[in-house]
Amino acid sequence: MFREMHRFEWPIIDSASDEAVIKQLHTSISLYKKEGIYDEFERAFADYHLLDYSVVFNSGTTAIWAMFGALGLRPGDEVLVPTYTFFATISPMIQWGLTPVFCDCSEDGNFDPEEIIRKKTERTKAVIVTHMWGIPCNMPKISSLCKRFNLFLLEDCSHAHGATIGDRKVGTWGDMAAWSLQGKKVVAAGQGGILATSNRSMYEHAVFLGHFNKRCFQELSPESKFALYSITGAGMNLRPSPLAIALANQQFSQFDQWLKQKRLYAQEWIETFSDVPFLTMPKFPVEYQPTWYALVMQYDATKSKFSRSEFVELLQNEYKLGEVDIPMSTCPNHLLPLFAQPHTVRPDFYDANIGNMNDNFPMARKFYDNAIKIFIPARVSDNDDFQLYIEGFREVAKMVVL
Repeated sequence: MFREMHRFEWPIIDSASDEAVIKQLHTSISLYKKEGIYDEFERAFADYHLLDYSVVFNSGTTAIWAMFGALGLRPGDEVLVPTYTFFATISPMIQWGLTPVFCDCSEDGNFDPEEIIRKKTERTKAVIVTHMWGIPCNMPKISSLCKRFNLFLLEDCSHAHGATIGDRKVGTWGDMAAWSLQGKKVVAAGQGGILATSNRSMYEHAVFLGHFNKRCFQELSPESKFALYSITGAGMNLRPSPLAIALANQQFSQFDQWLKQKRLYAQEWIETFSDVPFLTMPKFPVEYQPTWYALVMQYDATKSKFSRSEFVELLQNEYKLGEVDIPMSTCPNHLLPLFAQPHTVRPDFYDANIGNMNDNFPMARKFYDNAIKIFIPARVSDNDDFQLYIEGFREVAKMVVL
C-alpha cells in the first residue's frame, strides 16, 4: 500500500529534454519567422500527419481561435459543437461572434454524427469535434455528412495526438485541426499549440492572425487578400516561446514509442476490469487506435454499494491512487454561463440570453455523471507502479460490488 499519494511522472523530463531546451536557450529565445526550431517542429508535425502545413501558437486555445478565424465566417454564423468537451474547444468562437449550436454525444462521449442532421440550419457553416480522452470520433461518417451539407470541418485533437482510424490519423479528416501542447498533453511544450492543414489559403490566414511582421512578410502569397498587411498581420503576436517548442520537438521524437506503450497498458486495464459489473470500459471499433490521454470508465452506482465519489475516495485514501479521479472541468458546456449568457462577455456580438441552460442532452449528462478517469503511463519502467494501480483497483472493486 502506498504511504503517499502516488502519481506517475508526466511530462517526462530527462537529460535529453534538458539538452534540447539549453541548446535552444543558447541559440535564440525569440523567433520572428518560420525558421529554426519553429520550422523544424512544424515540418516534422505536418509530415507525421501527411499534411502540407502547420503553424505553432502559444496555446492550443489560440490555435483553435485561429482555426475559427481562418474560416472567414461572420458574426451570427452557427457552428455545431460538442457539449461534452473541455470548454476551450468552443470558447474561442465567442471572440468571433459565432453561435455555438450544442450537440449531444454518443455512448463513448464523442460527438454524435446524427446531431449534424438534427441540428443544422441555413445558418450552419461548420462543425468542430473533439476526440475525447484520445478516442477518435466517427470521422468517416462526420466528414461524409459535412461534405454532403457543404460544412467546414474542424478537429480539436488536443486529447488525441497520434490517434488513428485504420491508417489515417485524426487531424487529417477536416479542413483544419489543432492540438494543445500544454504540459499534461501527450506531446508537451509546457504551454503551446499547433494548427495543421493542407489548405494553403487557410494556413496563410492562420499565420496572418497569430504571427505578425516578419513571418507574414515571409509566408503570405502575393495574391493573398492579406498581402497588403504583411508587416502588421492582424496585429496580434500569438507566437510561442522557442524554448517551449524545443521541448515539444524533443518530446515528439519519443512520441511513437510512448504511444505504443500507453496502448499496451490501456489494453491490459480494459481486459482486467471488463467483467466488473459496475464499470463499463471504453468501447471503440477494432480499427481505431486511441491515444489514451486518459482512460475514462463509466460507473454504475446501482450495481455498487457506494456512490461514484465514495468509490474514488476509497481508491485515493486507502490505496493512494492519485491518478484516479472524477473529471469535472470537462463537462456539458451548454450549462456554462460563457455560452448560456455570452452577451456579458461580448455585448458587441450577442443579445441578452441568446443561449439557454436547458439540460436536454441526456447522453452528455449521463457520460459526465458516471465518468471516472485514470492516467495511462507511457514507459516500460512504469509497469511495477501500474500493477499496483491494478491491484488497488481490484481490491476496492471487491469491497464495493453488490
